[in-house]
Amino acid sequence: MQRRELLKSAATLAAVTAAAPLLHALAASIPVVDAHIHLFDPTRPGGIPWPEKTDTVLYHPSLPPRYARLAEPHSVVGAIAVECSSWLIDNFWLLDVAEQNPIMLGFIGDLLPDAPDFAATVDRLHRSPLFLGIRYGNLWNRDMNAAAQNPDFIAGLKLLADSGLVLETANPDAALLAAVVAVSDRVPNLRIVLDHLPNAKIPADASAYNASLHELAHRPNIFVKGSEIIHRVDAKVELDASYYKASLDQMWDLFGEDRIYFGSDWPNSDSLATYDQTFAVAEHYIATRSVAAQQKYFWKNSIAVYKWRSRTSAQAQLLKA
Repeated sequence: MQRRELLKSAATLAAVTAAAPLLHALAASIPVVDAHIHLFDPTRPGGIPWPEKTDTVLYHPSLPPRYARLAEPHSVVGAIAVECSSWLIDNFWLLDVAEQNPIMLGFIGDLLPDAPDFAATVDRLHRSPLFLGIRYGNLWNRDMNAAAQNPDFIAGLKLLADSGLVLETANPDAALLAAVVAVSDRVPNLRIVLDHLPNAKIPADASAYNASLHELAHRPNIFVKGSEIIHRVDAKVELDASYYKASLDQMWDLFGEDRIYFGSDWPNSDSLATYDQTFAVAEHYIATRSVAAQQKYFWKNSIAVYKWRSRTSAQAQLLKA
């Protein structure tokens, strides 16, 4: 379904009627880099740690050809995969998959910065320009607050920063944001991405959460991924883009148009909505901004964050723009 056809579809129109007067015309020619997808294959020998076999929505092969069929109608020219397995070997599996599919601009691995073999593993992975960084946060029973007090953990992050690689966080809450402040204090030259900030767990007393968020907003090496915008409201999946406007506006006002960028969270997003619906909500929100801001959100800022290299002519055009 082409972008303009999607905007005209009855379901989408119903969801965004309230916001329609605010919309600028989203330029159909704007290319897109989807900076947050997950790749896995449950049919591999040995299986996978996530998703669970009981998850009838997600437990299917999620590989670049399937993703491309869903994303390319939305002008997606490249994607970045985020490792969703805690198994060390799966970083190398993901590297192999990315290398075989030019739509993949790179991947974020899953490594422990305080592991004895961290430096050696980073060296091996970083021989490929597709290795862009690692993810650490509220997943796999990890505690960044505790880790930030470990000199070995900080040394690993300094190696990451000196290598020009990125640290992405996962599933933000007040404690994680405070930990990111502490990490950024210790490794100020490290580029850090706050994944899924639109779906952060905000406590009833949000004073500490807001204090950390405002502090991070003043640090130019902190970026925000506009992923997991859609979520359930009283057991209902809310697809009305206007519902998310206030929280997205706050995020935008804090971090500005140069440090926020797009990620779909596919196929995890399928648990709530189709790729078309997920993209439409992000698209209808960003259409309230200038064309220049739209370009930054959909592709330009991803270059600043990841320093990715082009693999196709369409991707190469973005680097020349």
